[in-house]
Amino acid sequence: MIEVQDLVKKYGSVAAVKSISFTAQPGQVTGFLGPNGAGKTTTMRMLTGFLPPTSGKAQVAGFDVFNQSMQVREKVGYLPENVPLYRDMTALGYLMYVGEIRGIKGRRDKGMEVLERVQLAHRADSRIRTLSKGMRQRVGLASALVHDPDVLILDEPTIGLDPIQVLELRDLVRELGKRHTVLFSTHILSEAEQVCDKVVIINQGEIVAQGAPTELRNMLERGGRVLLRLNIPAETALPALQALPQVASAVPGLDGIIITPPNPNTDPRPAIARTVVEQGWDLVELRPLAVNLEEIFLELTRHQHAETAPDETPEASSPAESEVVES
Repeated sequence: MIEVQDLVKKYGSVAAVKSISFTAQPGQVTGFLGPNGAGKTTTMRMLTGFLPPTSGKAQVAGFDVFNQSMQVREKVGYLPENVPLYRDMTALGYLMYVGEIRGIKGRRDKGMEVLERVQLAHRADSRIRTLSKGMRQRVGLASALVHDPDVLILDEPTIGLDPIQVLELRDLVRELGKRHTVLFSTHILSEAEQVCDKVVIINQGEIVAQGAPTELRNMLERGGRVLLRLNIPAETALPALQALPQVASAVPGLDGIIITPPNPNTDPRPAIARTVVEQGWDLVELRPLAVNLEEIFLELTRHQHAETAPDETPEASSPAESEVVES
């Protein structure tokens, strides 16, 4: 498993990661979510032993990332965003090379075994430069699996893939999560909702929320919100809706009118339905509005930005500093 406690990484005066704490459990896929520049890659590099933390603690598979870096590397399979492959090697040849570096015996058999796991055994003898982007990602994933790690750390593994390749890789990650502790970095929110058992949301180097998607949804559910769709412009209906005592606010949304009641125990739908009938409008849809991961993410990151914006100054990040703060 992964245990992180008050982990900090600074580049000079710039804090890329600010005292974050979270855990990732065995048999789970934990999503590490955040916009570009949030601190995801920096955190992952610290967890794999490639980057020393400024302060704080992190344990991976029971080993300290700072004091037991070599043991951590033995237990971790890491797939960086840009997979470092030797393109003139065959897929199997590359895996045998990685296996030799790691001191694995029976490297050919092991290479074929992991190619089977990532569904690429039929291209074992193909040179990597002839493989598609999705297949190269699978070779990179196979190289992360070749030493049977307890923990898999995957940094934006679906970037640049076509939709079919994305679906295939998502299925593969879900399957891997049954046998490994998987930390899965992404900024694609629908991807995390479909793949992850738990999500950790990071923004500006700080964790703003963590938990199962359903837990976050319940935590941020705006009680009783409903979506109303009519066959007339939203602006025409707003005055009558906003006048209802069961409605605290009614605002146009992308798919209709989003209506919020004055308190979570009020169901505004009966009053809305009566108003629609009285006004002679044609009702297209009236339903509770669910909170998805995208709404959760946007609300949390906007809230944090609103809190920090007054303190921000143009000097806070110079061009030189921004080059070293990685996503």
